[in-house]
Amino acid sequence: MRALLISRDGQLYSEIASQGAARVPPLHLAGTRASLRDALDRVESDNLQLLIIDASDGEPLEAGLLERLGRQYPSAQLMLLTDHHQPDLLITAMRAGVREVLQLPLVHRAFHEAMDRIASAAGMSLMRDGKVLAFIACKGGSGATFISTNFGYALATLAAKKVLLIDLHGQFGDAALYVSDQKPTMTLSDVCAQIGRIDAPFLESCLVHVTPGFGILAAADDPAHAKDAKPEHIDTILRVARQHYDYVLLDVGRQIDAVSLRALDITDTIYPVLQLALPDIRDARRLLDIFRSLGYVLDHIRLIVNRYEKGGKLRLHDLHAALGCEVMHTFPNDYIAVTDSVNQGVPVLQLSRSSAAARSLAEMVELVTARRVQESKGLLDRLFGGSA
Repeated sequence: MRALLISRDGQLYSEIASQGAARVPPLHLAGTRASLRDALDRVESDNLQLLIIDASDGEPLEAGLLERLGRQYPSAQLMLLTDHHQPDLLITAMRAGVREVLQLPLVHRAFHEAMDRIASAAGMSLMRDGKVLAFIACKGGSGATFISTNFGYALATLAAKKVLLIDLHGQFGDAALYVSDQKPTMTLSDVCAQIGRIDAPFLESCLVHVTPGFGILAAADDPAHAKDAKPEHIDTILRVARQHYDYVLLDVGRQIDAVSLRALDITDTIYPVLQLALPDIRDARRLLDIFRSLGYVLDHIRLIVNRYEKGGKLRLHDLHAALGCEVMHTFPNDYIAVTDSVNQGVPVLQLSRSSAAARSLAEMVELVTARRVQESKGLLDRLFGGSA
């Protein structure tokens, strides 16, 4: 999409150019004009799909000039940026054909949401509309990283999905080590430091590639660099990722901070991971209370019980009664297979495909991808060689 910015603000130009480059397809600023009259006098020869008008410089917005500009570029949508909301200004803008009005300073999320609406109206389809799934540990040692990394591998190998996992641990993130012996050449903090460069090829080049369809964006190897990641960076990374991957998995860890909250805000489904023990249940209740206070819809939260053993004193219906939230899936207490997988850095599906843990991962793929029974059987047949 090509756009013309009408503004005297060079910093605003740089900001929109940077945000536009991160979109898919990218937004290209063909140029800038100082005023509406300047835009009418100096016609842009290339086809334009968007005119962005900065109305914050104090000059009154002339409806006649704006209407003439709309006639000059009949195929272009109009977006107005303003640092103050005045009813007269908004009425003038709407009468002239403006459909998007955004507040300055520019809020990146609002800008991209407006751009999504404009792209949809122009019939520009995105390459993918990937789902974002977040795995968060209710208590340390609950196994959230093992489940998220091995589930990513299962989605890629059993369901032929293109999967990205982002390690959001602020300190000591080691998700890549669970399924790979490769040393990350780039981390989340490196991507955030070069956020203006981000596009699909750049993001792909920063990953640890476990398989051709499954990559991991590692956490910062130095905890001091974890602060390099900002909430607005996560917005941009996830926006690009959703358009190029079928599933984007987030290994959130336990921390609730500005970065993880921004990621959770964008998430389609949250999977708190816990064990069936009182300390885990207590921490899960606290976590769910936080989610409720943030206005998260309970239907988008699915509990995963790890190391589950039938016949224990605590049962699944006790957990539901205590938390008021359904258990989506249980992982068995398959100690040997899981320990061997973690110690060797090899996915459990690859290392021990007949194990209970491997079967549980295949079942979770079926649940998440919502495949019909006859289709999902094919996944199990692929995994167990027809014996499932």
